[in-house]
Amino acid sequence: MDVIEYRPDPSEFAWTFGGVPAIRTVSPGDALSLWTEDCFAGKVRTERDLVSQVCEFPFLNPQTGPFYVHGARPGDTLALHFVSIEPARDVGAATTVPFFGALTSDAHTATLQEALPELVWLYELDNARRTVTYHAKSADLTLELPMDPMHGTVGVAPAALEARSALVPDSHGGNLDTPELRAGVTAYFGVNVAGALFSLGDGHARQGEGEACGTGVEVAMNTVVIVELLRGVATPWPRLESDTHLMSVGAARPLENAYRVAQVDMTTWLSELCGVDRMDAYQIVAQAALAPVAQVCNPIYTVTSKISKALLPAVPAYQGVHAELRARAARLRA
Repeated sequence: MDVIEYRPDPSEFAWTFGGVPAIRTVSPGDALSLWTEDCFAGKVRTERDLVSQVCEFPFLNPQTGPFYVHGARPGDTLALHFVSIEPARDVGAATTVPFFGALTSDAHTATLQEALPELVWLYELDNARRTVTYHAKSADLTLELPMDPMHGTVGVAPAALEARSALVPDSHGGNLDTPELRAGVTAYFGVNVAGALFSLGDGHARQGEGEACGTGVEVAMNTVVIVELLRGVATPWPRLESDTHLMSVGAARPLENAYRVAQVDMTTWLSELCGVDRMDAYQIVAQAALAPVAQVCNPIYTVTSKISKALLPAVPAYQGVHAELRARAARLRA
């Protein structure tokens, strides 16, 4: 298996999905060892580095990519297996930003309230102990939280010549911000353009469901991902597969529509997997699916429909590619 190492120069960052030429061509079966910058483009390093002062909109969420996948065509499915996701620094940052986040007014939920205070929290990251340490600002309180690295942003170029901000999620992927996108997971994306043109970034050392304040514990990442292609297989919305669960990610606004998109896609997926009609699959979803909220802070919200494989017939999804990629990942680590 070829392993391609790539660390972008800041001049090579992509800020959109679509509308950007590929920086490398890769082939199905390749493994990529990548470095991604944090969502602040590395500009928030101290508690004095307020986002409104050190960052320039729309240059947030820099992406490593896009990568052109040899042979990928519209109507195919790109499978990305995350072998490892490891913080590249020993400090991560979380912030509040004026009129951004789930618990403040914003342009879509407008009120006459003033903005919440703009603050920066620095978290100490201990890769050996797998901890993320929080320090309160208003009291002598320190909490050790479990490290749970993930990528907030991953996806392919959208269809119809669109270029979408790396701050926005949709059917192409993008800024999904689901904590489920961790190491050991295979992510599936429908290919919309020749070469797929996938990118990733926005690493979080951990993030609560919903990403309430608008950020996780943001940090640069060292990530190893294996690329695979399923030809002639359609994937309408981003899907994830772990060893234990199948997941579909829906993006829309208001939040209930994101929930609906995820649950409808899961219903369609289970109908195909289990060999039942949509109404029978709907009943499985209604009684067995979980629906963790990924984030309610981006311009479009995301919800994950999640169902345990143990409750389903032993029929592999996507021709068993997840298990195959897990085996390749084990050989890569050996």
